[in-house]
Amino acid sequence: MARPITLFTGQWADMKLEKLAPIAKKMGYEGLEIAITQNHFDPAKMDNQAYLKSRWDILKKNGLNCYALSNHLVGQCVCDEIDARHKAMLPDSIWGDGKPEGVRRRAAEEMVRTAKVCKKFMSMRPKGLAASPIPPTVTGFTGSSIWKYLYSFPPVLPGTIENGYKDFAKRWIPILDEFDKEGVNFALEVHPTEIAFDIASAERALAAVKKHPRFGFNFDPSHFGYQGVDYVKFIRKFSGRIYHVHMKDVWWGHGTGEAGVFGGHTDFCDSRRYWDFRSIGHGDINFEEIIVALNDISYKGPLSVEWEDGRMDRIHGASESLQFVKSYDFPPSAIAFDSAFDRSNQ
Repeated sequence: MARPITLFTGQWADMKLEKLAPIAKKMGYEGLEIAITQNHFDPAKMDNQAYLKSRWDILKKNGLNCYALSNHLVGQCVCDEIDARHKAMLPDSIWGDGKPEGVRRRAAEEMVRTAKVCKKFMSMRPKGLAASPIPPTVTGFTGSSIWKYLYSFPPVLPGTIENGYKDFAKRWIPILDEFDKEGVNFALEVHPTEIAFDIASAERALAAVKKHPRFGFNFDPSHFGYQGVDYVKFIRKFSGRIYHVHMKDVWWGHGTGEAGVFGGHTDFCDSRRYWDFRSIGHGDINFEEIIVALNDISYKGPLSVEWEDGRMDRIHGASESLQFVKSYDFPPSAIAFDSAFDRSNQ
C-alpha cells in the first residue's frame, strides 16, 4: 500500500531536530512523528509562525515529511493524580505551583493549544512534500484517575470505576470539542496507566465521550501482546477509529520467571522480567497479521516506528526496524486471486 514510514522522535528527544533529521533520512525514513519537546517542537515557541516554518525547513532540507504531532506527556496530566513524577516531565508553565487541579487544568488548556498549533503547522506544509494521507492528528495520552484500581483489592467501592470514566469524559469532551473546531483528530495511545489500556477499557472510554468524532486511537501492538490482548482484533473492532499507527515490538515469556506481567518493580531489561520492549523483528508481535488487518480496514496513514529496545544501539535498531516494516507493508491485492480462471480474463 506504500504507506509512509515515519520515525517517532520521542525516544530521540536528547537530539536537536537539526541533528536527528539527517540521521532519520540516512536511515531511510520518509518522515517524522514529531514529539512536542524542547529540542524538536518547543512548546514555548510553537505559537511563533517563523518557528513553525523553521521546523518545516529542517524537514524539507532532509527530504522528510510530517503527518502527526505528539503531546503524550502533557495529555497524561489531564486526568492523572498529580505527584512529583509529573513535575519532571512538564514545562514550568504547566506545572506552576504543582497544585493538582491547577496542573490538570493547564494541561487541558495546553492540549487545546496543541490542536490549534497542529492545524496551523500542517497547513504550512511546503510545496514539494506530499499531502498528508490523514487529517491533522495529535497522538498522546489521557492519564487516568482510576489506574491505581487495576487490581481490585481492597475491593473497589461501587461506582468508583464508573466515576473515573465520568471524570475522563468531563475533562476530555471539552478538549475534543476544540479539536473538532480545528478539524484535528486526537489519537489516544492505548497503554497501561491510561483510561484505555485494552479492548474492554477502550470500548468504555469511547462510550464515555459519546463516540466523539475526534476521539480515536494510536494503535500500538506492543502494549497489548504481553497482556494477552488480541491486538489484531483491536484493529478490526475499532476500524473507524484507528487514526494513527505505531510499529513497536515486544516479547513476553522470555524472562527468568521472577517478575510477572506487572513487572515486579524491576527496570526494563532486567533479566527477571516476563516482558520487555524489543526492536522490531526481535519480539513476538506478528506484524504480518497487523498489515493484513490494516489493509482490510483501508488504513492509509503512516506507520510510525517507535523504537524502544534497551539492549540495542538505537541507530542500528531504528535502521533495521525500517527495513522490517518495509518488508511487512505489502500492498493488498487489486483483484480476486481466482478471477484469472474466468475465461473472459484470459
